[in-house]
Amino acid sequence: MKLRRLPEDFQVTELTAFKPSEGAWALYRLRKISIGTPEAIASVCRQWNLPRSSISYGGLKDRHAVTEQYLSIRNGPKQSLVRDSHQLHYLGQIPRAFTAAEIAGNHFRIVVRNLLATDAERAVAVAQTLALTGLPNYFDDQRFGSLGFSGEWIAKHWCLKNWERALWLALADPHPDDSAAEKQQKLLLRENWGRWPECQLLLDRSHRRSIITYLADKVRAGRDADFRGALARINSDLRGLYLSAFQSALWNRVASGVIADGLAQNQRRIISLQSGPVIFPREVDTGALQHAEIRIPLPSARSAVLTGLPGQILEEVLAEEQIPRHQIRISYPRDRFFSRSLRAVLVRPEQLQVTTHTDDLYPGRRLLQLEFELPPGSYATLLVRSLFDAPHSATQSD
Repeated sequence: MKLRRLPEDFQVTELTAFKPSEGAWALYRLRKISIGTPEAIASVCRQWNLPRSSISYGGLKDRHAVTEQYLSIRNGPKQSLVRDSHQLHYLGQIPRAFTAAEIAGNHFRIVVRNLLATDAERAVAVAQTLALTGLPNYFDDQRFGSLGFSGEWIAKHWCLKNWERALWLALADPHPDDSAAEKQQKLLLRENWGRWPECQLLLDRSHRRSIITYLADKVRAGRDADFRGALARINSDLRGLYLSAFQSALWNRVASGVIADGLAQNQRRIISLQSGPVIFPREVDTGALQHAEIRIPLPSARSAVLTGLPGQILEEVLAEEQIPRHQIRISYPRDRFFSRSLRAVLVRPEQLQVTTHTDDLYPGRRLLQLEFELPPGSYATLLVRSLFDAPHSATQSD
């Protein structure tokens, strides 16, 4: 099985009913190829010399894909911007910032390649069943790109005011996707951690070095290193990713416990996500998952107190993480917060179309083409996992 063989094999289009009218905010459609949303936004800021605070958008879209989404800029240019990896198309004016509240969902077009004919046929049958029964609505690995080899959550240490550890994880923790240059810079920082003037001289010019320079200047002035202030100097979008990663990992564990409770041991299968193992149903069974059609708030000090089974599971998860719920909050800096949203444990793909064709890139193999819509924040990659991780009995039982 080959997913994302070509950038256009994974396409995401953001859906909204929000229309241009008039106002101080300029609305744009951002189309990007093989670049993350934060990187595209940073490029727009550089090209138009804009402060990051002037730009608002609804959600992050996959790096390894062709995606379209909306963003708004306060008093933004009434023109478009074209670059190789991203294009910004001006649509008109709107009275307020475009945020996640304006997103109605996402439309996906996915091509899975290099399949045996039997695997393609089975995936078609499983997909049609999932359209009726739904699938677990976990956050998938794209959400956890900030998690390094340490396996420690930056936001957890941030919440506990372990400022130095949070900074080390953000700047020096090795990551499987690090480039050769990034590996070398992180190694230099780990080997010289605490010797801030030396670190400053060794590191290449970068956002990382500007933060180390802040610490080095404190030391040169005869003061203690200010790790709290250094953490606050990390790009605000990155810090937002740290928060969402930790909160999403906690939610996944609670949702997994709820789903597992409705399944007999022989009905469960474990799928490993970067956030940890989660439970999927071994067989697609509406009855086994009916009680799981509930909405669970993303855990934080600001969220509603959970009761019943979800509350019990959350307390167990927080005990394992050694962090009480009231400490899942940010005291400094106050420009980022944990989400207070509710998330459905189960999600159903809408307007699902599944077809199989001859694969033009892999002779003798088949490809599967999927088109469907999901609610905001749901992951299409989990649908693909369900199609190809599912055992043969998943279709034979229907």
